[in-house]
Amino acid sequence: MDHEQLLKGDKLVLRGMMFHGFHGVKPEERKLGQKFLVDVDAWMDLEAAGKSDLLSDTISYTEIYRIVREVVEGPPQNLLEAVAQVIASRTLTKYPQILAVRVKVGKPHVAVHGSLDYLGVEILRYQNANA
Repeated sequence: MDHEQLLKGDKLVLRGMMFHGFHGVKPEERKLGQKFLVDVDAWMDLEAAGKSDLLSDTISYTEIYRIVREVVEGPPQNLLEAVAQVIASRTLTKYPQILAVRVKVGKPHVAVHGSLDYLGVEILRYQNANA
């Protein structure tokens, strides 16, 4: 299946996860920390779970949530790109049945002159590229 077809398929969706972390390049970010907003899409075949209604035929959302929480609340990274990459890499490594993962990491409270909801990054990684 090519990447374009894959992204039109089934996926697990986690939206609006918020955690306090200490990521950033500025000393105050490392000392005080801040809130990080994370969204994850994980593409995988959900047909078996839809037919069987068994958790064993899918991946529990709480497992992906746990990975995100551990990364965001864990050791600090300088860049949001690195935070997103670690989340994607751990998710694909732990769950080979996930074919692709999109991770969006945002900082809702940033020191900029202007109005915005958040600043952030969004990455898309594929299982075969993780090997």
